[in-house]
Amino acid sequence: MASTTVNVVRYTALLGGVFYGIAHRRSLQKAHDADVKSHAIHEREHLIAEAKEAWKKKQESPKGGVITNPEDPQFDLEKLIAKWEADSK
Repeated sequence: MASTTVNVVRYTALLGGVFYGIAHRRSLQKAHDADVKSHAIHEREHLIAEAKEAWKKKQESPKGGVITNPEDPQFDLEKLIAKWEADSK
């Protein structure tokens, strides 16, 4: 039979390994969660940039020759209202 000193060393090593495993798992999980969050943020930024680009293209090529951007120097409110009236009929 093993001596008490050997048993104490064995169980101490076992418990130390278990606690190390728990701590290591938590650090890995924390790093993974940070990577997932960073990826989600970058994906949202990419989607926002694509949406802005699509909106700019839509504003640059107006349908029916009517400019809908009020900040454009060639914007004509009367033409826009006339187009809305024609579309609603």
